[in-house]
Amino acid sequence: MKTKNVIIIGAGIGGVVAAIHLAQHGIKVTVIEKNSHPGGRCDRISREGHHFDTGPTLLVMPLLYEAEFTALGISMSKVLDLQRVDPTYHLVFDDGSQLALTSDMKSLQEQLETFEHGSFEGFLRYMDEGHRHYHLGIEKLVRPDFRKASDFFKLSNLPLVHQVKPLTKHYANMSHYFDDPRLKSAFTFQDVYMGLSPFEAPATFSMMPYTELAHGVWYPKGGMYSVVEALTKLARNAGVEFIFDVAVERIEVNEKSARGVIVNGTLLEADAVLANADLPYVYQNLLPQDGQAEKLAHKRYSCSVVSFFWGLDKTYESLPPHTLFLASDYRENFESIIRDLSLPANPSLYIHAPARLDPSMAPEGQDTLIAIVPIGHISENGEQAKQSCGQDWAELRDEARGHVLRRLSSLGISDLESHIKFEINFTPPSWRKRYNLMKGSTHGLCHNLMQLGYFRPDIQHSHYRNLYFTGASTRPGTGMPTAMVSGRQSAQRIMDDLKK
Repeated sequence: MKTKNVIIIGAGIGGVVAAIHLAQHGIKVTVIEKNSHPGGRCDRISREGHHFDTGPTLLVMPLLYEAEFTALGISMSKVLDLQRVDPTYHLVFDDGSQLALTSDMKSLQEQLETFEHGSFEGFLRYMDEGHRHYHLGIEKLVRPDFRKASDFFKLSNLPLVHQVKPLTKHYANMSHYFDDPRLKSAFTFQDVYMGLSPFEAPATFSMMPYTELAHGVWYPKGGMYSVVEALTKLARNAGVEFIFDVAVERIEVNEKSARGVIVNGTLLEADAVLANADLPYVYQNLLPQDGQAEKLAHKRYSCSVVSFFWGLDKTYESLPPHTLFLASDYRENFESIIRDLSLPANPSLYIHAPARLDPSMAPEGQDTLIAIVPIGHISENGEQAKQSCGQDWAELRDEARGHVLRRLSSLGISDLESHIKFEINFTPPSWRKRYNLMKGSTHGLCHNLMQLGYFRPDIQHSHYRNLYFTGASTRPGTGMPTAMVSGRQSAQRIMDDLKK
């Protein structure tokens, strides 16, 4: 029997995971990637001995990672050297107060009670809810492959409306547990991982602060890109072929199926095609126009970020691994980002100092810093709306840099600018150009109620049945561990269909 052949467009996490599963089952797999190396937006930049993760900077939801590595036939601990990060974050509020989120319950209790009397009891109840939301969310919304509507719309799922609170807004739900707005923000900022505002995110996402404190936030030696390296090694060992620095021009289709892909004007035939490029980009640029691209363009997209990657000639040991500055005008922050597609006047922002966890991330006596400032995605009307939406990216980038330096000064770090050896920065147009992300949205389609679980785009084309998808904008959603789930599910569908 002739060996089946699958072509995968893009070497992101989902694509590489799918490639491993397919190759382990005897299928010939070729991964075509436009960039020079795998990983997609989970990328690495190295310069002068400084190493930067451009995507996720910490490993959350470790149980899901472990399950997906096990599905690949290997233990996560065999391929990743993980250390637990505790406290997970140091939160800094506008009034100067600070909160170290930690799994040390005695320390956390003492800290919480200084913010609000009785708040630790509220925290424990919130964690109970988060526990329920996490386990039901993973079991009912993340792990299942919804191949047909009846897989989701069934009697056994009806209780989810009450069990995981999808109809309740996350921030509004916090009033059941805390009165202090600082604590409400401390346990909802994780919604940004989904590209969402906590004022519109479902309360379901209490699962994120729960898993961070219950299961831990972890850091792999070598940074998050070591996850990509581990998966790529597994793929090569399974016989996957990678072709880098080559862009797919289009997916060649006939009336009912995909024939393969066009590369440098030549058709590479395949029994199935799996697109790991950003889903809206695939519909808009790689497939015949049938109205789907326009429908996707009108869906809700996640926010973007301005990221700064700084190589410093001095070490700032006082700066913890993960510092988050949370603005007191919390609601206005998200309205500026989501509604106005702009930069808030006083943005919340995140600083990552990877050398606190792994000294190899910076040369001896020097430091590596990553600053991430959430911002609106590229406007609907692109360049025509540049002025009306205030999207002068060079100006917004410089404003964002000023906010980072101002925030660091509040911690007594006032000389950082004079110690920057070099800066690399990404704005929304950078994300769009480098990774083909529609509107420069770093998390793809957002996770509001109508784009959650079954309601996200399917991982299989409705007409070209041998064309499949994996990645942030498909099911089950954005994030590295969910990308691994998506890759496994798409591979399983391909294998099931190739047997028919």
